[in-house]
Amino acid sequence: MTDLLVSRPDIPPLTVPPRLLLGPGPSLVDPRVLQAMGTPLLGHLDPQFVEIMDRTQVMLRYAFQTRNPITIPVSGTGTAAMEAAVANMVEPGDSVLVCVSGYFGLRIADMARRYGGDVEVINRPWGQVFSPEEVKQALDRRPAKIVAIVHAETSTGVCQPLEEIVRIVHAQGGLIIVDAVTSLGGVPLKVDEWGIDVCYSGSQKCLSCPPGISPITFNSTAIQKLEARKTQVTNWYLDLSGVGKYWGKERTYHHTAPISMVYALYEALQIVLEEGLEARWQRHRTNAALLWSGLEAMGWELHVPLEYRLPSLTTPRVPAGVDEVLLRQRLLKEYNIEISGGLGELKGKVLRIGLMGYSSRPENVLLLLAAIQKVS
Repeated sequence: MTDLLVSRPDIPPLTVPPRLLLGPGPSLVDPRVLQAMGTPLLGHLDPQFVEIMDRTQVMLRYAFQTRNPITIPVSGTGTAAMEAAVANMVEPGDSVLVCVSGYFGLRIADMARRYGGDVEVINRPWGQVFSPEEVKQALDRRPAKIVAIVHAETSTGVCQPLEEIVRIVHAQGGLIIVDAVTSLGGVPLKVDEWGIDVCYSGSQKCLSCPPGISPITFNSTAIQKLEARKTQVTNWYLDLSGVGKYWGKERTYHHTAPISMVYALYEALQIVLEEGLEARWQRHRTNAALLWSGLEAMGWELHVPLEYRLPSLTTPRVPAGVDEVLLRQRLLKEYNIEISGGLGELKGKVLRIGLMGYSSRPENVLLLLAAIQKVS
């Protein structure tokens, strides 16, 4: 008998500290969602699981405020949903306009180039929003088949107004992709009323579900563009013409769905239904206002003007003389509270504090404010 090539490692049991997750994601997960993940598995084509899939789509349509038939969860994180949107809509040579005012706008532009798009970028300083006039001027200079914009920019704490921009894009003959990763379930988002063509999100933000499954919705205009493509979608896994048949009436095998994650999303959406979207939006706003007033009372300046401030993600500017890395380390070590620092252009300049879904509670805000006062 030959010896094993690799000796058996001595690994300790899995243990995790009781973190209070108040960063840009993941958010805290409701105990009901964690319990749902322990539900026994079904086969991914089992008739009972198919019913769960159908009901999940119904609840997603409520969350997105849409009647789009193609409203499904992508098996992957929010970045997979972003890539699904870009891969299916951008064909080689397509003119694409990406509005970049933060880290995730840059990511969309990068993806669009990789899929062969003829990409133009317009920029705003990180922490500001695009005006409808800026988008119109860019489209007047060079019409675009596809315009992409971030509704809730997780790197800056900005909530981008969309309605007028969507109208401008459509009037010019384009299609709009909206990133709602940090807004779905926590900030007003009305896909049908606003006329959004493609909208995607993530599970781990305002829905308070673990990361790994990501909602996306395509309207009829987007589906028509997909069906009229001259070339195949070059991403096999995220090609809607394939995965859509698994979630659609055909139930054609595409991949093995993450069964437990579907259970988790199902329960998270049940909680959204029980609370109601308008009440949920108001809760996020109320708790964010409590955080904003508390930070300002301690002398912290907020990076984003009030009218464009994102209730689910706040970016206070780091005061002079405060070591933001040390502050975050002490919050984690001494209080088990996780918040994050800035990304990209805002690295070292702001903190990122998330009040999303189950994390958005007044007791969490008060504890965080007291802890910041102690360590700063």
